[in-house]
This record gives sequence, structure tokens and C-alpha cells, in this order.
Amino acid sequence: MVNTLRAKFGQENVVASDIKKPTLEQRSTGPYVYADVLNYRALEQIVVDYGIDWVVHFSAILSAAGERNPSLGLNVNINGFQNVLELAKNHKLRLLSPSTMGAFGPTTPKDMTPDLTIMRPNTIYGISKVHMELLGEYYCEKFGVDFRSLRYPGIISADSPPGGGTTDYAVDIFHAALKDNRYTCFLNADTRLPMAYIDDCITGTMQLLEAPAEALTQRTYNVHACAFSPAELAREICDQHSNDFAIDYVPDFRQSIADTWPRTMADLAARNDWGWNPVFGTSDIVRTMLDKLEPVYKPTSIAQPSLGASEVPSAAVGH
Repeated sequence: MVNTLRAKFGQENVVASDIKKPTLEQRSTGPYVYADVLNYRALEQIVVDYGIDWVVHFSAILSAAGERNPSLGLNVNINGFQNVLELAKNHKLRLLSPSTMGAFGPTTPKDMTPDLTIMRPNTIYGISKVHMELLGEYYCEKFGVDFRSLRYPGIISADSPPGGGTTDYAVDIFHAALKDNRYTCFLNADTRLPMAYIDDCITGTMQLLEAPAEALTQRTYNVHACAFSPAELAREICDQHSNDFAIDYVPDFRQSIADTWPRTMADLAARNDWGWNPVFGTSDIVRTMLDKLEPVYKPTSIAQPSLGASEVPSAAVGH
């Protein structure tokens, strides 16, 4: 996401942030700052020092990690977002903070889940994201904050480490296929969930970020690209990689999380309002992931494996 923003707005106009030490590449391609979302004053200093006017807020504890450490999930996801939201109010910032299909719950309709429906999640991650959506919309109506959000499906990428999500299997499976030609999945074979490739995710996020406010008929949007189960993904890997690829199913606590999520999401509003139009289907994702990861696992390669993820680095834009 940071690279896409810098290509569009210029390297010096995009300030990347994290609580981790940056790589040499990250340090050399533009401003990079330490930013703890729980420290309002430090965040405010960054906004003032760099003249920030747009913030893309990705900091979050994901679904599985949030169930392992609920207090951390609540603190980062709720208090961290509150700090960023107050910044947006006090400094008139445009704020894009992604939500998730995990904001839906066990009583939500599973197929073609609409934007507006029953939302009773039973995970810390989902509860905190419903809080984020409602509070962002409240600040938009009450204080004029230009808040925007899109409910991500599972995001598949070969470029960064897993973030502790329930859909991590859809990345780990490619590494296992190329390394061992076998994978043990922590979800049941028929657990179908919405998914998207990282390129579509970044494109859609940019489209919503840049859309004129008058084009938005709502402030939080579903986005859907494709949907598959572990068994369907495994069959596609067999077709494109190895007929001998084998998969075992040993569901763990993440199965009960996945069981509460939609199988597909309706995203007509995103398509109509700001042009959401994903191009990667299941076979495209499989082909792309195999192409990207095969060089890592070749016997002659000296590269270290880079596990995939469903997370995108945080960024702030200053025009």
C-alpha cells in the first residue's frame, strides 16, 4: 500500500509508520516513523510535523490473535482507533480505516451478505470493528470527519508475514505445497469464505480513499472478489501445481470463528459508488501465488521464505 501511495503522490509525501524497525528498503524509499497508536500525543506530533491530511489506519489485532489476547485486541483496536479518530476530528483529516467480514456474526445471513444487516459478532476482532464502523460514522455525522471504511474479505499475499487471522491458511497452504507437497489445514474442508488477492485489495482501498465525498452513499462498504473453501483451493493447487498434493483437516479454535462469517458478500454499493472491480478469481490467485513463491523454494535458491499475510502496512499521506 505504501509503495502504491508513493507512486501516486510522491515518495516524500507519504509517511509510512509501524512499531517495528524498518528494513533498509523501507528507510530508503521515503519517510518512515515509529508510531504507537496508543500514544495520542506522539501521533499528533507526526501529523503536525509532516503536514498530514489523509490517514490510512491499518493497525489492528486480527481475529485469531485477538482471541488469544483479548485485552490487547481491545486496547489496540478500540483505544488505538479512538486516538486516530480524535486526530481526524481535531486536524480535519480524511481517515480510511478498514473493517472486515469478521464484523458479521453467527446470526448474519451467510450468502450475499448485504452492507446493512444483523451484526452480532462474537470475537474481540469483530466486536471492535463494529465499534469502529459505528463510531466512525458517528464522527462523520456529528463532527464532519471524512471517515471511510471497507470490509475486507480474507486477503492473500506472498509478500508479508501472517497477521494472526483466521484466513491465514489460504496463504500458508502455498508454502506447504511448494515445500512439502502436503498441508494440514486448521479449518474444515467445506468452510467457504470470501477472499481477495492483495492487488485487488490495494486497488480498491485506493479507489475508496480517493473517491469524492459526494460520491459516497454510505461510509462503510462490503467488498468481495471470490470465495472458496480449503478443499476447493486444494483442488486448484492440484490442477496447477501437483496432482499428488495432499491436504489433511485438523480444525482448531479458528473453525468456530470462521463458522460465524459470511460465505459471500454483496458489494453492489462499492461497485456503483467508487468503482470496485476486482480482477483476480480463485485460479488467478493460485497461479500468481505459485509463480511468486516457486523461486523461494527451488533447491538452488538462497532466498529465505517470506510467509504471506492478510495485512497491509500503515501509511499516512501529506499533500
